[in-house]
Amino acid sequence: MATAPPSAEGEKMSLKDQGNEFFKSGKYLKAAALYTQAIKQDPSNPTLYSNRAAALLQLDKLTKALEDAEMTIKLKPEWEKGHFRKGCVLEALKRYDDALAAFQMALQYNPQSQEVSKKIRKINQLAKDRDRAQEVENKRSNVDMTKHLNTLKAELSASYGSEECWEDLFSFLVGTMETAVKSWHATSTVDPRVYFLLDKEKTNTDKYAPVVNIDKAFESPHTHGSCFSFLRQYAEDSFSRAACLVVPKSIIAYPQVWKGQGSRRWKHGQNDGFFVQFESSPHRKLWFIPSSNEMGQTLCRDPEVLDIGAHEILPRLFKEELPSS
Repeated sequence: MATAPPSAEGEKMSLKDQGNEFFKSGKYLKAAALYTQAIKQDPSNPTLYSNRAAALLQLDKLTKALEDAEMTIKLKPEWEKGHFRKGCVLEALKRYDDALAAFQMALQYNPQSQEVSKKIRKINQLAKDRDRAQEVENKRSNVDMTKHLNTLKAELSASYGSEECWEDLFSFLVGTMETAVKSWHATSTVDPRVYFLLDKEKTNTDKYAPVVNIDKAFESPHTHGSCFSFLRQYAEDSFSRAACLVVPKSIIAYPQVWKGQGSRRWKHGQNDGFFVQFESSPHRKLWFIPSSNEMGQTLCRDPEVLDIGAHEILPRLFKEELPSS
């Protein structure tokens, strides 16, 4: 049980010892005040600065705690405790590289210290977690689907004589996929929709919107067939040049049993994620974008190309014809 100085007995104790008693009882502010009084009496005592650094660290007064740790080291450079205190404060500041250097210095002066060795292991893990969390955040923030679609870019370029034409299709697909990924990162889902690349000159935009919701399409074979028929007619009547289906895997009941392939042929059976199906007259492509939880954040993985002949989400929306060169 902690003492409560000053008492008759407490008055005989040194200011440092009284501060230690308050520290042990969790009264860090009183402990720091007593260490401050002791420092005024003995300003060259490294132990007092070390103790006050420990109290200030508990009070989350990190700047002042770091100053005291530095003063401890200045007064007694080869004392392990000063470097240890500095490491603890730097850890609280999440300056893990600097904290590691401080703990390594402490270990140099006391190689047998299990406390310091434990801290070094902890800091190494914290640094790894920090770096991984930053990597995940970079992937979440800097979505770049273009690099994953180079093969399709080459195919579009070969099929269409007009560079402007194929670049429009490619940009449409990339933009749709990137928007879907950002939505997934933000909410862990995407709305089941078909996006249409409308013809700037021919489409009646008052009548035809560039996005069609298909949230009921996968409730039954009947709704699926009705939705497909509607979308095919919509693509034709709106003079759309391409379409892109985005749908979460969770609302589709059959990915594991497409074309009788069985679950062993569908390697993403345990992964959450969503499908993207691209449709134009000469091109049909399908991707699955799996996701996982990394460092408490939802992270989309690289898109996986699927065989659309086996795994199509919807049948062909556009009549199969090659564009004029």
